[in-house]
Amino acid sequence: MAPPSVSKVLVNRKDTPSHSSPLTSPVSLERRIPDGGLEAWCAVLGSFIAQFCGFGYASAFGVYQEYYTRDFLSHESSSAISWIGSLSAFLVTAMGPICGPLHDRGYFYLVFVGGALLQSFSLFMLSLAQPGSYYQVFLTQGIGSGIAQGLMYVPSFAVLSQHFCKRRALVMSIVASGASLGGIVHTIMLNKLINGPVGFATGVRISAGLVTGLLFTSCLLIRTRYETGHDSLPANTWKAAIRCVTEVPSLLMVTAFLLFQTAYLYPFFYFQLDSVRHGLSTSFSFYSLVIVNAASFCGRFSAGFITHFISVVDLTILSTLACTVLLGGMIWLGSMESFIVLGLLYGLLSGMNIAMMAPFMALITTDPSELGVRMGISFAITGVGCLVGSPISGALLTKQYIWWAPALFCAVSCNIH
Repeated sequence: MAPPSVSKVLVNRKDTPSHSSPLTSPVSLERRIPDGGLEAWCAVLGSFIAQFCGFGYASAFGVYQEYYTRDFLSHESSSAISWIGSLSAFLVTAMGPICGPLHDRGYFYLVFVGGALLQSFSLFMLSLAQPGSYYQVFLTQGIGSGIAQGLMYVPSFAVLSQHFCKRRALVMSIVASGASLGGIVHTIMLNKLINGPVGFATGVRISAGLVTGLLFTSCLLIRTRYETGHDSLPANTWKAAIRCVTEVPSLLMVTAFLLFQTAYLYPFFYFQLDSVRHGLSTSFSFYSLVIVNAASFCGRFSAGFITHFISVVDLTILSTLACTVLLGGMIWLGSMESFIVLGLLYGLLSGMNIAMMAPFMALITTDPSELGVRMGISFAITGVGCLVGSPISGALLTKQYIWWAPALFCAVSCNIH
C-alpha cells in the first residue's frame, strides 16, 4: 500500500538528513535501503524470534493433536481436534489484509506489540482449560493464539523491506526458519512437559512463560526505518489490492500456494500420531515431529542461499514436485527408518517451499510501498488451504485410521499446485 506521499515518507525517515531533497519514486527509495547495519540485523533477529514464538508454536500442534486425541479431548474426532490447529494456522495468515495495510500506514508497533501481548495471554488461558472442554481449547488456542500470531506474522516480514533490498530473499528465508526452529524447541518442550510428570496445565504455563520473555525481547529489537502518515486509507490501497488478485502472475502465485498449503500441514499435525498408531516406541514417536521440524529449519534457512544459484520460481517448482512424491509416500510409512527418511526429506523440501512465499511476493511486486497490503491479501487467501486441509485429512482418516486416504488427498492437492 503506498503511503500518502513518498516525499512525506522520506522526510520522516530517521536516517534522512534535513537538507536532503525528497525523492519521488519507489526505485529511488530502494536505492537508499542500507541492506545491513546493526538496526537492520536487530530487526532480522526480532522477526526471527517472532516467528519462533508465533508460527513456530503452531508448528508444534502435532503434540497437542496426539495428546488431545489420546487423553484430553478423547471423545472428539481427529477431524474436530485438527480444526483447532488448522484455524490457528489459518488466522496467522488471514489477519494479513488487516495487518498489511496497518503496517504500511505506520501502525507497526501497535499491531506487533498487540499480537505479542495476546499470544502470551492466550497461552496462559489455555493452561486453565479443563479436560473434555473442547470450546475452551478452541477459543484460546484456535482463535486467540491464531489471531495473536497473525498480528505478528505479516509485519515481521514486511518490516524487513525497510532494511533490505538485494538481500531481501536471504533475510526473509532466515526469518522464516524461525518458525521451524520454534517447531523443534516447542515440540520437545511440550512433549516433555505435557506427557511428563508436570502435566498439561503447568506444562503449558511454562511454555507460555518462555514465549512471553522471548516476545518481549523481540519487541525491543525491531525498529522501523521510517514512519508513514496515519491518514485515511488512500485510494491506491484498493488499487493495489485489486491488482493482487487480478494480475496474472500474482493470481497464479496465490492459487498455487493455496493448493500447496492445503496439503502442507498434514505431516506436521499427524506425523506423531501416525508413528504412535503404527506401534513405534513412545520415545521415538515423541521425536518424530522434531525430525520434520528440524529438517524444515534447514530447508527454510538454506533456501535464501540456494536462490543465489537458482531462481525463486525454479526452487518453488522443484520443491513442490518433490513434496508431492513424499506426501504420496506417506501411504507406505510403517518402520522407524521410513519415518526418519520421509520426515527429513519432507521437512527439508517443504521448508524451502514455504520460505519462498514472501520472496516470491516481493519479486512480483513492482512497487515496494504496496508490499504490505499485497502480502496481507496473498497470505490470507493461501491460508484458506491451512484452514480446510487438515480437517479434510482428519475426516478422511476416520477413527479407523485409514492412512492412505489423507496421504493421497494431500499428494493430489500438492501436485495440482
